[in-house]
Amino acid sequence: MVLTSQPDTTADLVVRKLNERDVPVFRFDTTAFPTEATMAAQLGGGWGGGMRLGERELELDRVGSAYYRRPGEFAMPASISPAARRFAAAQSRAGLLGVLVSLDCLWVNHPGRNADASYKPWQLTVAEHVGLRPPRTLITNDPDAARRFAKDIDGPVIYKTLAGGVVDDDGVPKGMPTSVVDPDGLDDSIALCAHQFQEWVDKQHEVRLTVVGDEFFAAEIHAGSDDAHVDWRNDYASLSYEIADVPDDVRRGVVELMRSFGLVFGALDFVVTPAGEWRFLEINPNGQWGWIETVTGLPIATALAELLQRGTTT
Repeated sequence: MVLTSQPDTTADLVVRKLNERDVPVFRFDTTAFPTEATMAAQLGGGWGGGMRLGERELELDRVGSAYYRRPGEFAMPASISPAARRFAAAQSRAGLLGVLVSLDCLWVNHPGRNADASYKPWQLTVAEHVGLRPPRTLITNDPDAARRFAKDIDGPVIYKTLAGGVVDDDGVPKGMPTSVVDPDGLDDSIALCAHQFQEWVDKQHEVRLTVVGDEFFAAEIHAGSDDAHVDWRNDYASLSYEIADVPDDVRRGVVELMRSFGLVFGALDFVVTPAGEWRFLEINPNGQWGWIETVTGLPIATALAELLQRGTTT
């Protein structure tokens, strides 16, 4: 079962590999429920029954693995009132996803584990515990605490969002990349919400490490502009890539980090210092990887297809 939106070119890479292996795939976007798709699930030694979408059917007790990519939001009939749409969406989400996440199968990743691992302060706590050396970090809504932190660091300080990084600017979504903070600009607006400040770690380059089961796919990301040196998402056109080897101590730490959160997939970001030290930045439990495969040739889609086909990480 592949849960994702339409279109999703990254999921397409995995579905294509599964099709080449003659593995039956039921691809489903939650926007189709309840207007286009139906479900009838009955409890008795687990959930039995199935789903139907057009001419396709899914028997729930035959699902061997599930790839939870990026399904869309539930779409309710426009003919009912806004209040009824909100109620129906909440019931549909709780019912459909409640049944699906109860299935006894391999999840890549289970939505509950994704949700847990998305809390960045928790990531940093675990990363520090397993020896992945995250930067010194402050989470605060206290302007005075932010100013003290910047003073104590006695060097560049960066600001990073804690959740997503997308805001609504006059109805147009935009990203909020990492930015270097001017200590003199730390004003009282910090009190409006929680903020994440970190020390700047000198970097030779960064690494995007994609983990699939017990397979590691690491790509160095080299910035070709000042903007990309702060955050490589600022200038994709300037980037260059090289396949990297993962140091043994980093590999051990990542294995422990993944195990702590119950993940079988993760996209991790590291800074590599001029001295060659790997410093953990964050893990996205449902991160993008398609472009890394395209520019490096790393067989990530094949690894995901093989994992889903096996239905187990062992």
